[in-house]
Amino acid sequence: MSAPRHAPHPFAVTGDELVIGGVPITRLAERVGRTPFYAYDRALISRRVAELRAALPHDMHLHYAIKANPMPALVQHMAGLVDGFDLASAGEMKIALDTAMPPDKISFAGPGKTEAELRRAAAAGIVVNLESELEMERLAAIGAQLGLRPRAAVRVNPDFELKSSGMKMGGGPKQFGVDAERVPAMLARMRDLPLTFHGFHIFSGSQNLKAEAIMEAQRNTFELARRLAAHAPAPVRLLNLGGGFGIPYFPGEERLELGRIGEHLAELLPAARKDFPDAEFVIELGRFLVGEAGVYVSRVIDRKESRGQVFLITDGGLHHHLSASGNFGQVIRKNYPVLVGNRLHASGEAIASVVGPLCTPLDVLGDRMALGHAQVGDLIVVLQSGAYGLSASPTAFLGHPAPEEVLV
Repeated sequence: MSAPRHAPHPFAVTGDELVIGGVPITRLAERVGRTPFYAYDRALISRRVAELRAALPHDMHLHYAIKANPMPALVQHMAGLVDGFDLASAGEMKIALDTAMPPDKISFAGPGKTEAELRRAAAAGIVVNLESELEMERLAAIGAQLGLRPRAAVRVNPDFELKSSGMKMGGGPKQFGVDAERVPAMLARMRDLPLTFHGFHIFSGSQNLKAEAIMEAQRNTFELARRLAAHAPAPVRLLNLGGGFGIPYFPGEERLELGRIGEHLAELLPAARKDFPDAEFVIELGRFLVGEAGVYVSRVIDRKESRGQVFLITDGGLHHHLSASGNFGQVIRKNYPVLVGNRLHASGEAIASVVGPLCTPLDVLGDRMALGHAQVGDLIVVLQSGAYGLSASPTAFLGHPAPEEVLV
């Protein structure tokens, strides 16, 4: 199905051009120096954080999941907007620690942390989200070697799912976290280890546009935390509710109703504060904060027709933006919103497919969309590209250069 040419977007327009961070797209391309590139609008990121804070209860803490977009300049910008970071590798740890974010406001998740990563996290004072009993023992041994009591939380694989989730991260058999029914025994063991217990990380899914599903998951999360806290070796100081907030990518998808989620949390928090008087309640988000503030820009280098179908061949492709090609979790391929960034008001409904330079039929950024007005030299803009773009793509495939990234 073709997306409408003038897909909804949060960016300004001047004349015939999309404007990113106050800069028209053609001028931005000159400023970057080459295509393809990713551009992220810092003002839109700041606005999204402000909108979220206005909707959520005032004492709900907001963490940024760096895996969504680990660009160092963007993470530095985030450090001044959010209350904490969540990371998933030693590489992300370095980026986070280069910011002014206090280490005790940074947590480290991931089912396969190496001993070297655990040592670095312990030395830095980061909260480690334990994902197995063995990982707990390893972290305790490292703490003893270093003369430290590492900060630790338990990542729980809940006994419920986030319904309507684009990617389920909890419920059923999962490589993530510790099954809820195993957590009490793990907490009992923790009492005898040189670890500082901080709390729980209960993450059930991502990319959800259904307020009802998120509200149900949050309600279940508080109830699960209450049951587990009865076995904890110390009061809960951190309760990470996960996130799951999605953004619309495809025709027919509606925006998440933030207001309803905020109102529901406000109803849940009084009882939660009573049961967890020492805890910080955290919402952890990545895509929701940065996804709509980013674009991927490539240039048309050839326009050709094959048996009645027009192809716009660009210098970008799936090696830079695997998600937009449909090869990052889509079961049935759908088009991301795509624009001709320097011809926004061109007339006509001519259909064309946007493809990249790679020798594979999978290298499609837009299949049969109303983009046939594009000419050689024009700039093709893939919207909704601020999350899981460059860092989630096989940049080494076929040896093409990596794209630039800019925060505008």
